[in-house]
Amino acid sequence: MVDKIRLTTAQALVKFIQNQYINIDGEEIPFVKGIFSIYGHGNVLGIGEALENYNERLDDFQGKNEQGMGFAAIAFAKQSLRKQIYAVSASAGPGSANLVHVAANAFANNIPILILPADTFATRQPDPVLQQLEHAHDSSLTTNDAFRSVSKFFDRVQRPEQLMSSLIRAFEVMTNPETAGPATVAISQDVEGEAYDYDTSFFRKRVHYIDRKIPNQREINAALDAIKKSERPVIIAGGGAKYSEAGTELREISKKYNIPIVETHAGKSVVTYDFPNALGGVGILGTSAANRAVSQADLIIGIGTRYSDFVTSSKTGFDWETQQFVNININRFQAYKLDAVTIVADAKLALQALTTGLEGYQTKYDGEIQKIKEEWDKERERLHNTTFNRNNYEPEIKNHFEQEIMNDYADALNTEFTQTDAFITINDHVDDDAIVVGSAGSLPGDMQRLWNATVENTFHLEYGYSSMGYEVSGTLGAKLAAPNQEVYSLVGDGSFIMLHSELVSAIQENKKINILLFDNSGFGCINNLQMDNGSLSAGTEFRTVNNEIMNIDYAKIGEGYGLTTYKANNREELIRALEAAKKETNSTLIEMKVLPKTMTDGYESSWWNVGVAEVSENESVNKAYEARMKKLNEDGRQMY
Repeated sequence: MVDKIRLTTAQALVKFIQNQYINIDGEEIPFVKGIFSIYGHGNVLGIGEALENYNERLDDFQGKNEQGMGFAAIAFAKQSLRKQIYAVSASAGPGSANLVHVAANAFANNIPILILPADTFATRQPDPVLQQLEHAHDSSLTTNDAFRSVSKFFDRVQRPEQLMSSLIRAFEVMTNPETAGPATVAISQDVEGEAYDYDTSFFRKRVHYIDRKIPNQREINAALDAIKKSERPVIIAGGGAKYSEAGTELREISKKYNIPIVETHAGKSVVTYDFPNALGGVGILGTSAANRAVSQADLIIGIGTRYSDFVTSSKTGFDWETQQFVNININRFQAYKLDAVTIVADAKLALQALTTGLEGYQTKYDGEIQKIKEEWDKERERLHNTTFNRNNYEPEIKNHFEQEIMNDYADALNTEFTQTDAFITINDHVDDDAIVVGSAGSLPGDMQRLWNATVENTFHLEYGYSSMGYEVSGTLGAKLAAPNQEVYSLVGDGSFIMLHSELVSAIQENKKINILLFDNSGFGCINNLQMDNGSLSAGTEFRTVNNEIMNIDYAKIGEGYGLTTYKANNREELIRALEAAKKETNSTLIEMKVLPKTMTDGYESSWWNVGVAEVSENESVNKAYEARMKKLNEDGRQMY
C-alpha cells in the first residue's frame, strides 16, 4: 500500500522544496534557502497559506517590489556560487509580469532561481478575473507565457498532480551546471488551493549531486598541442572559472608556465589582483594591461566565458590572422564559440589536467607581464589624483562638455570631486573582505578597471544583463549569502532612482547593507555613448524645464527610510564617512556628488559596436557612422 498525504498544491510545493539538497565535492547543503514573496490575489491564499502552516526551515522574506526581490534572489545565488537559491512568489497579473525581467537577468547570467508566478483560473469559470489579459484567438494565453523566452525551464500547473513532474524537471535544470538558470513554474490560482493525495515518497529528501564533468583525453591532448605551439598565450577567466572555484588551479598554471590572466565581469576576483600575473578586466571595460596582452597574444584560453561583446570589444580585440582559441566550458554550445579547440568539462578538472600535461613548457614572456601591469598601476594612480580646475580642465571623457558646462555642474552640485578619485578611495578604505555589488551605468567600467580585489569572490558585477536597479537589491542578496562581511552597493543616481525598494527589506530584516551613491545628475554612461557617436546631449542629463541641473538630496531619502546617512564631496569627507559606516550596525548610505565625464574611458583595443544612424542632418553623426564602418572593415570579423 502506497502511503499518501492529502495536501493542496501550494502545500505540496512548500513541503517539496524544503527537502531538496545539493552535494558538491562531498558537501551537502539545502538547495533552497528561502523564499521572497509579495502577496496578492493568486498567491496569498495558496502559497501564503502553505508558508504559514507548512514552512519548517525556509527563510521567508516580504519583498517590496517583485523585480527588487527577484534581483536579491539572483544576487544571493550568484554570491553563493550557485550552491543555494531563493524562490520568488508573486500575485497574478502585474505582480508576476514584474518577474519577467528577473527571469531574463537570471537567464543571461546562468543563475538558478525558482520563479513562482500566479496564473489565471484553470477552470476559466470566473474569466476574465482581475488583471487577466484576454486573447480572442487563444484562451490559454496568459501574462505568464512571457516567461517562455526568458526561462531555462517553463511549465504551467493546471492540475495538482502536475506539480510532481514539473518540480522534478525544474530542479534538474537548476542544479545542472550546463543548464543553470531560471525555472518558472506558473500555478493557476485556483489550483494552488486544490487538494490531492500525494505519494509521501515525493517529499522524501532528494540530493542533487553536482559531479564535476571530467575532461575528455582527446580534448585535453588537442588543447595541450595548441598551448605548446604558442609563445604568448593569455587566459581569460570567466564566470565558469569562479563557479568551479578554480582559483587555485588558475594561479598554479599561470605561475608555473608564466601565463597572464585577464578577467571577464563574471570572473573577476576568482584570482585576486595581487597575484603577479593578474592583469585585471578585459575588453571594452578593460585595463590597458589586459587589453594589450590579449591583442598581442597568439593563443586565447577562455575559461567559462560566453565571449560577450564587452569581453571581445565587439570582436575587434583579437588579431584574427594570428590567434587561435582554446575554450574550456561546461556548456558545449559556449565551448564551440570562435571556432575554438574545445574542452567540454569542469574548469577545475580541466586546468588540473592541462597543468600536468604542460610539464616542460614555458611561454616566451620576458618581464613583459610585469611591465604592462606596472604601467597600468601608474595610470590608476593618476586617475586617483585627478583634480578639477575651473579654468582649464580636461576630464577623462574628452570633447563632450565645455569648461562652462563643467563649471555649471561644479556649482549646481557643490562639488569638485572626480568619480575616479572617489572610486579608488573607496577601494583603498573598505575592508579587504568587503563585497562590492554593481550592475549598470558608468560604474561597471570603473569596477572592471579600477577595483583591485584582494580576497576571492568579493567582486559582484551583474553585467550579463546589466539591469539598472539591481545594485541595491543585489546588495541585500549578497548580504544574505555573506552575513559576516560588509557589502557595498556601487550605484549611480540613475540606477538608484529606478529601483531601491529593498532598502526597506534590509531595514525590516536588520540586514546591514551600505549604499555608495555616485550622483552626477544624469544617465552619465548613456550621455557618453550618445555624444561619442556624434549626437547632442539630449534626454540623459537631469535638468529642469528651465534647463537647471537638478541637485537631489539622496541622503535625505535614505534618512527617510531609516538609514544612517553621510555626505561626502571630497576625499577627506569620504574617508571619514567610510570609517564611520564600518562602525554602524544600521544600514548606511553615503551620497557623493561627483562631476560628470570624470569616470574612466576605454584603453587600448577597447571599442563597442553600436548602431549609429546611417544618414543624419547632424554632420557629426555622419562622421560617427563613417568611423564605425571603417572600424568594422579594418578590424571587425563575423566570427562564429
